[in-house]
Amino acid sequence: GVSVVTALRAMDNDVPVCVLSARSSVDDRVAGLEAGADDYLVKPFVLAELVARVKALLRRRGATATSSSETITVGPLEVDIPGRRARVNGVDVDLTKREFDLLAVLAEHKTAVLSRAQLLELVWGYDFAADTNVVDVFIGYLRRKLEANGGPRLLHTVRGVGFVLRMQ
Repeated sequence: GVSVVTALRAMDNDVPVCVLSARSSVDDRVAGLEAGADDYLVKPFVLAELVARVKALLRRRGATATSSSETITVGPLEVDIPGRRARVNGVDVDLTKREFDLLAVLAEHKTAVLSRAQLLELVWGYDFAADTNVVDVFIGYLRRKLEANGGPRLLHTVRGVGFVLRMQ
C-alpha cells in the first residue's frame, strides 16, 4: 500500500488514492496518508462507506481539475467547461447537454479511467444501476461526433474497468 502510493507520487502522478488495508493502527494510517494517499479505509468496511469516500475523492478531484484552467485540452480536443463548447481541430462539435456533461467529466479526469458506475453517478446522478447501458450508448454518440471529419480516437474503453479520455 504505502510503497505503491510513494511510487505514484514520486512519478508526479496525482491520481486520487484511497488505501484499503487490514492494518488499522494509527501509525499505519498516518504513514499511508503521509505517503500521499488521499484517504485510508481499514478492512473490514461497509461498501456504502467506500462508495461515499470514492465519490468525495472524485468531487474534490473534479473541483481542482477545472480551477487551474477553464479549457481542458486533450490532443486536438478542446473542452471549454464554462462555455459548454467542444472543438476538435478548431471545429465546433455539436453536443447535447448530456453528451457535453459526459465529455466534461471525462475531460476533468483526463487520463483517469472512470467506471460505468462512476460515470452514472457523476453525469446522471444514479447509484449503481447495473442493468443500464446508457453510459455505453452515450460513449458511442461521443465517439462518433469526436471522430467525425477525421478526428483521432480519444475516447478509449479499458476492458472490464471503464472509459478514459486520452491520446493513444
